[in-house]
Amino acid sequence: MENIVVIGGGAAGMMTAATAAGAGRRVCLLEKNEKLGKKLFITGKGRCNLTNACETEELLSHVVTNRRFLYSSFYGFSNYDTIEFFERLGMKTKIERGNRVFPESDHAYDVIDALSRELRRKNVSVRLRTEAAEILTEPLPDAAADDASPEGGGRGKKKSAKTQTSRAVGVRLKNGGVLSADAVVVATGGLSYPSTGSTGDGYRFAGETGHEVTECVPSLVSLTMREAWCGELSGLSLKNVSVRFEDAGGKQLYEGFGEMLFTHRGVSGPIILTATAECSEALRGAVMYLDLKPALSAEQLEQRLLRECEAAKGKQLRGLLGALMPASLAGVLCRQAPADAGKAVSQLTREERAALAAYLKRIPLHVAGLGGFSEAVVTKGGVAVSQISPATMESRLVKGLYFVGEVLDLDALTGGFNLQIAWSTAVACGRDLLKSKTMEGK
Repeated sequence: MENIVVIGGGAAGMMTAATAAGAGRRVCLLEKNEKLGKKLFITGKGRCNLTNACETEELLSHVVTNRRFLYSSFYGFSNYDTIEFFERLGMKTKIERGNRVFPESDHAYDVIDALSRELRRKNVSVRLRTEAAEILTEPLPDAAADDASPEGGGRGKKKSAKTQTSRAVGVRLKNGGVLSADAVVVATGGLSYPSTGSTGDGYRFAGETGHEVTECVPSLVSLTMREAWCGELSGLSLKNVSVRFEDAGGKQLYEGFGEMLFTHRGVSGPIILTATAECSEALRGAVMYLDLKPALSAEQLEQRLLRECEAAKGKQLRGLLGALMPASLAGVLCRQAPADAGKAVSQLTREERAALAAYLKRIPLHVAGLGGFSEAVVTKGGVAVSQISPATMESRLVKGLYFVGEVLDLDALTGGFNLQIAWSTAVACGRDLLKSKTMEGK
């Protein structure tokens, strides 16, 4: 019999197992893939942005969904604790722009390797190519009495959403085998990058054990635009630009400043990913207005255009735009701009310069759709946190059943914040499991 079974060998699963093992606790980590950390291996474009070195309150401010739920776990195991943890395991880290923390080697494998060494040191039993099919539970001895108690006495006639009426006793494997356990941890991830094994198993386990699962949608994804010319600029990155998304009625949905990237189907990059995290499906059908010169007002940009015109009277409009932006973008925008691309700049009227400045401050792009789970960095939605203890990650419904990481209804912006959710919730769970009272039945 195992004391603890952890389902899922990703970031949260490995950290939970490493934290929970010790003091005579036997921990078994189940992973249906042929190796651990398959999704972790591709995060941060293979470099693994493992956390962010900002202050804790700023860290929390980057959480999009259910921020308050994370106060206990973030302060219990902070981003600085994460850095110290990996440094202690011999993996050097470095801090880059935006306080993003990476392995000094720039290899995500080093994060996985450090965790794997810790699992071996703690004698965690790792079972690869082993898939969990069902979480086994049984009623608590006093559950029937609680349900039958008269209204006004004890807990009342209606069962509380926070009342544990059953307990986890093990896991049934897909091959038919059964692992008995005192506690089961679901660390299966969400639905993003299903090729890595994130196929929503944890949501099924949650539903089968009576938990609510909120709607799950892709988050931190690129956008597909109706304008075909975006594809001509695929790979072009624009820094220090701003975007503003508006719905059909002109209401602002999101506004941001930073870096944007053109793709073969539309746009991506940090400010686009943040927009999808903040607004999700509300962006579908919206209009994105791109401001190429956010540091200048329309009037200031018009004066800049006038100076450029006076300095290059023999140039055509396409040459003028080429002095203000990358040549590839200038070539494309010449076809969209409210002026003849072949017209000599010396012949531009004041009205044409004003119209051109206004256009460069508000280039319209129409959102056709959002990227799917195959490219989503994280899943928005998941196991309802109202049914989970924020201090321990234990279910309020099923004793000895825990949920950690992306399977929970928690998500954040890019920059290492989502992995910090995995580390912090995993440590909160692991520490609770490590307490002797957990195995003695509380």
